[in-house]
Amino acid sequence: MMIEPTLIAELAVLGLCTGFLAGLLGIGGGMLMVPFITFILSSRGVGADLAVKMAIATSMATIVFTSISSVRAHHRRGAVRWDIVQRLAPGIVIGAAVASVGVFAVLKGAWLALFFAAFVSFSATQMLLNKKPAPTRTLPGTAGQLASGGVIGFLSGLVGAGGGFVSVPFMTWCNVSMHHAVATSAALGFPIALANGIGYVVAGQSVANLPAGSVGYVWLPALGVIACASVLMAPLGVKAAHALPVPQLKRVFAVMLYLLASYMLVRGLSAS
Repeated sequence: MMIEPTLIAELAVLGLCTGFLAGLLGIGGGMLMVPFITFILSSRGVGADLAVKMAIATSMATIVFTSISSVRAHHRRGAVRWDIVQRLAPGIVIGAAVASVGVFAVLKGAWLALFFAAFVSFSATQMLLNKKPAPTRTLPGTAGQLASGGVIGFLSGLVGAGGGFVSVPFMTWCNVSMHHAVATSAALGFPIALANGIGYVVAGQSVANLPAGSVGYVWLPALGVIACASVLMAPLGVKAAHALPVPQLKRVFAVMLYLLASYMLVRGLSAS
């Protein structure tokens, strides 16, 4: 399967950027990937509704690889709270399965684009506000973390992001330190991406007019190039997370998220 050099270059740059952000901020990169993959697919003649769904699915599939690279780097620094991962992961898998196999297949791409725009705007606002939690607040018990994981997995499945946009604020709200929250979010990205990725492949088996190189809703050319590039950059993002002023960087990233949310809002309105 041959793809043109310009497409490879576009996807490689996207992968380098998302890989760095995955390590730096504990996000899977989906909030950045989905708008750009939607644009790339649309410019190649894929219908607006299908382009959004494929962008979400392909974005999520790349996070399988990005999260592995990112979490290894965080684990070497002793920053991952594996006790939190163990309690959140089961709920995440259940929530992801419900979203990717069930709700995702039923909803139109236009509605998914609008939901993506709304949720990314919310995430950007949370980054800007940077509210401090009550000093006495702690993580809920096992049942509470199981339920929280279900919500994280479900929302991630609808927008194609690794869950950091929910899990990092949730953990910091419960007084988990920012560096531990970012590292733990990176670890949670793997079960989120794996469960959702399998769901997208299953849900897209009977879909017509998929572009060449597609397996279900996942577009393999983008998956391959972005995954290779992002894996290279994720460890550098982790290194930067422990050396750079992350709160200031998050504010800059929040502004970029507003711009990407605006693009997806326009796509959703035009496709509805």
